[in-house]
Amino acid sequence: MTQGNSSAVTEFILLGFMIRQDLKYVLFLVFLFVYVTSVVGNIGMILIIKTDSHLHTPMYFFLQHLAFVDFCYTSAITPKMLQNFLVSHKSISFSGCLIQLLAYATFATADCYILAAMAIDRYVAICNPLHYPVVMSQRACNQLVAVSYVMGSLNASIHTGFTFSLFFCNSNTINHFFCDVPPILALSCSRIDVNVMLLIVCVGFNLISTVMVVFFSYVYILAAILRMSSAAGRHKAFSTCASHLTAVTIYYGTLSYMYLQPSSSESQENDKIASVFYGIIIPMLNPLIYSLRNKEVKEALKVIGKSCLTCKP
Repeated sequence: MTQGNSSAVTEFILLGFMIRQDLKYVLFLVFLFVYVTSVVGNIGMILIIKTDSHLHTPMYFFLQHLAFVDFCYTSAITPKMLQNFLVSHKSISFSGCLIQLLAYATFATADCYILAAMAIDRYVAICNPLHYPVVMSQRACNQLVAVSYVMGSLNASIHTGFTFSLFFCNSNTINHFFCDVPPILALSCSRIDVNVMLLIVCVGFNLISTVMVVFFSYVYILAAILRMSSAAGRHKAFSTCASHLTAVTIYYGTLSYMYLQPSSSESQENDKIASVFYGIIIPMLNPLIYSLRNKEVKEALKVIGKSCLTCKP
C-alpha cells in the first residue's frame, strides 16, 4: 500500500454538499452544535460510568466502550467536514485521507460488535440471571470488547489497504464530505471488482453476523419476558432493553441502507445524507437515548449534580 501505486495523486478534493454559500454557514453552526453535543455527551457518559461505582457492571462497561467508539468515529470525520464549510479549497492529503478512512472504518465496525455484545449481556441478564455473574465475568467482557476492536481493525485494514493500492488517474475529487470506500473507488482507473467484492463480503459479514446475534438474543429475551407472571417484572425487563434496541435499530438500519444498495449517481447523494445521520447524528443521539431512558444513569447524574452544587469554592 504505497502512494506510488496510486499514480501522481498527492491530495483529494472533498466535494461535500452542493448547497448555496449562505447555507454553508448555517449548516456549519448546526453541525458544530451537534458535534459539540456528541463530544460532551459521550465523554460525559464515560466519566459518569467511571466515577459512579453503582455503574461498574457489564452493561455499563459495554456502554462506556460504545460511547468511546462513537466519539472516535464521529471525530474522525466531523472536524474536517466543519473546516470545509469555511474554506474554498476543500483538500485532504493522500495520507490524511488514508488515516481518516482507517480510523472511521475501525471504530464504526467496532460499534457493530459492541452493540452485539450488549445484546448478549441483556440476554444473559434476563434469560439466565442466576448465571449472570459467572457468564458475564470481567474476563468475558474484556474478551468481547477485544474482539470488537480486533474485528474493527481487521475490517478497516483490509478496505484501506485494497482501496489505496489502486491507481487514481482520472480525477481526485471525492463526491463526499469524508474519505469513504465507495466514493474513492469511483475515482479509480484500475479494476475494482475485487474491492467491490470485498466491500460486499466484509460489510455483509459484519452486519449479518452482528444483526443475527442481536436478533436471536432478543427473540429469547422476548420469550422470557412473555413468560414472566408479574407485569412489573415484564416492564422492568423490557425497560432495560429499550435503549439498546432503539440504538441498534437506528444504527443498523442506516448502515445497511448506506452500504448494501446498488451504486448510482443518485445513491451517492443519498449516501451523504445517510452518512450525516449515522456518522454525526447517531453518536449524539446514543448518550441521550441511554441517559433519558435509563434510571441508573439518571440517578448518577442527579448525584453528580448535587455534589457539584454542594461543592464549596
